[in-house]
Amino acid sequence: MTQISAHPPQIKIPATYMRGGTSKGVFFRLQDLPSVAQVPGKARDDLLLRVIGSPDPYGKQTDGMGGATSSTSKTVILAKSTQPEHDVDYLFGQVSIDTAFVDWSGNCGNLSAAVGAFAIAGRLVDAERVPQDGIAVVRIWQSNIGKTIIAHVPMTDGEVQETGDFELDGVTFPAAEVQVEFLDPADDGDGEGGGAMFPTGNLVDELDVPGVGKLQATMINAGIPTIFINAQDIGYNGTELQEAINGDPAALVKFETIRAHGAVRMGLIKHVDEAASRQHTPKVAFVAKPADYVSSSGKQVKAADTDLLVRALSMGKLHHAMMGTAAVAIGTAAAIPGTLVNLAAGGGNRTAVVFGHPSGTLRVGAEAKQVNGEWTVKKAVMSRSARVLMEGWVRVPSDCF
Repeated sequence: MTQISAHPPQIKIPATYMRGGTSKGVFFRLQDLPSVAQVPGKARDDLLLRVIGSPDPYGKQTDGMGGATSSTSKTVILAKSTQPEHDVDYLFGQVSIDTAFVDWSGNCGNLSAAVGAFAIAGRLVDAERVPQDGIAVVRIWQSNIGKTIIAHVPMTDGEVQETGDFELDGVTFPAAEVQVEFLDPADDGDGEGGGAMFPTGNLVDELDVPGVGKLQATMINAGIPTIFINAQDIGYNGTELQEAINGDPAALVKFETIRAHGAVRMGLIKHVDEAASRQHTPKVAFVAKPADYVSSSGKQVKAADTDLLVRALSMGKLHHAMMGTAAVAIGTAAAIPGTLVNLAAGGGNRTAVVFGHPSGTLRVGAEAKQVNGEWTVKKAVMSRSARVLMEGWVRVPSDCF
């Protein structure tokens, strides 16, 4: 009889699987993680990789909680806030699908909509700040980028109200509306990229990309570092759906090359080779003037219903809708006359735009002011929804971290 070798057992860790906006991920309370994973480092990264099911050479994350897309390969760690006048500290980890890498360089704007609900349910928000009925205002410190987010979470009978009739393009079913405010979203000098909303000092730059050519680009650090280019300059019209880009390997290489060279110009990396180890940031997006198109769900989007069209890539693939942080960048750039985003929307002064994305449309508001020659934005606002999909424990082999 063949002897069965001894293997360490699995352990279980309290966790909640949540959708926030057009993303979903695994949420943890810091206090529930194994002690070695309660601090940044290899043990934490290895644990989260195993939870999500990465690295997966098959690209499916079958042996984990991930959904094998940039929108579903995500983790969140929350704790009572160490910052004054805040309720909860929110740390986001974007897990690579096919490599052993967790990117901590940016925020997930979509999952930000679920942070307030999870914090309330996890008793991370002081009880006196949570009404029995009405709206709970949860003050979130986004630890990755050092910014404040305010989530307006609906409450009914002392519980988070998750169901509702708010429809969000890119999400199948309606749910309760959660308004999310991103305060002072631009880089304020402590972050990367030179400490300015426009790291190069220009609203529009000429970006010389080998193999692609010279492109007009707006490079902005608001919400998340983002490189905006004109769709027509790279052979697109802004109405493209996922397959048009993700099914074209040459297009994906082109966008990654643009992203890498833009990252250098923004001061985020020193050499283009470093972009491979920084997949979450910066984002690259292309903009166009309004046009009619059919969304990925079959919904007709009319040119008259949008101010501009935007398509954005995340983790090397065209996003099925729009990243929340990129929406902040879109709203901020649209509010500043002369950026490519603003010009695609028709130019002039704007406090809100409705933009078309592959799954439909989204409205985002932002108000910009110029002070001593520098542009500032106090907040960007959008509506999302969030709900718990599953709660309990995740299990991983005890020797995986």
